[in-house]
This record gives sequence, C-alpha cells and structure tokens, in this order.
Amino acid sequence: MVPLTPLAAAADVSIDRLVIATTNQGKIREIRAVLGDLGLTIVAQSDYGALPPVLEDGKTYAANAVNKATAIASRFGVTALADDSGLEVDALGGAPGLLSARFAGPHATDGENRRLLLDRLRGVPVSRRGARFRCALALVDPSGVVRVAEGLVEGVIRDHEAGCGGFGYDPVFELPDRGLTFAELTDDEKNRISHRGRALAKVHAMLLAELKAEG
Repeated sequence: MVPLTPLAAAADVSIDRLVIATTNQGKIREIRAVLGDLGLTIVAQSDYGALPPVLEDGKTYAANAVNKATAIASRFGVTALADDSGLEVDALGGAPGLLSARFAGPHATDGENRRLLLDRLRGVPVSRRGARFRCALALVDPSGVVRVAEGLVEGVIRDHEAGCGGFGYDPVFELPDRGLTFAELTDDEKNRISHRGRALAKVHAMLLAELKAEG
C-alpha cells in the first residue's frame, strides 16, 4: 500500500507521482499507456486502500471528473487525475450519457449495460443509431489548481457485439470509417483515436510542459 501524505504536510507540489482517481481497470490501463513515458510514478487509487466513493452528482462530465480528482488531491496531498465519460446515443435522446456506467442499475456489469442498450435500440435503423463517446479528464494538484481536458469521438451503435478488446460499450461502438468497433482495435489504435485517448493527449502535453518547467 502506498504511504499517505496529508495535505497539510505537503509543502512541495512538484509532480513526481500521479494518482489515477478511479477503480476502473480499463481506464487505468489506458491512462498508464498514454502517460507512461513521462517518467512519473503512476499509481491507482486502489493502491491507497479502500476509500469512500465520491458522489457523482455533477451536471457535466467535467464536474464529476473534478469532484473525483479533488477528493484524492485534497485528502492525500498528491496530484490526481480523474476521468468521467459516457456514451450518448441519438435515438435515445443522448442517453445513457452521465449514467453510462449505471445504465442497467447501480451495480450493473458492462455486459448488462450493453444488453440493455441493444434491447432499447432493437429495430432502430442504422441512420438513427449515431452515437458519440465523450470524456473529461480533470488534473488537480495539491494546491487545488484544476485543469480539464476533453475528448470526443463519433460513431454508430451496432446491433450486435464484436471484438474482445476494450471494456464498457466498446464492443458495440463502431467507427464508420473503419468498419470496426473499439473492441476490435488494438490498444495502441484505440488510444490514438478514442475520446479518452484524445483527452489524454492534451493532459500529456500539460504535464510535459510542467515537467520541463520544473527542469
């Protein structure tokens, strides 16, 4: 378990450790893959032991991401990175949106969420199955400085699952110009073009500039 440093004792806010404020293993893998070349010690929230959940009651992805990152940064005196993301489907009026992870219920699995989505779209023509993934990443340092990066990718929802990679709704989210779902892409391909990958590229640039400034 990582030793904790209370905020009151944290005088140096230079970045050498980044805590990913999520328990989602898929998100952790993607974040580490994109930010791993920065030379930072990147640890997961779970490395700090069991923590109380943060209420995700924000009206936007960015608000939820900021809440989660701030909770970790302020509690332990570390720089924290949090993600909030969702799938917005045109035929469902933008649902599941902010409730994407809980679409089929508070403790729903990825598979249960996908099955409910496909059930809701049964019989809906391809022309109305447009969808997009949105992601907001919040980077919060121990002094309370907040930076937000966002990413978006457009696609369509297939009428069946395809591919064994990724997580969440990846097996039903197809990129029209590729004819492949996110779950059919390699990790490197997905990280280059996904909503989270695009937001992470911006975070990478932020952190790289800060590390260079620190010298």
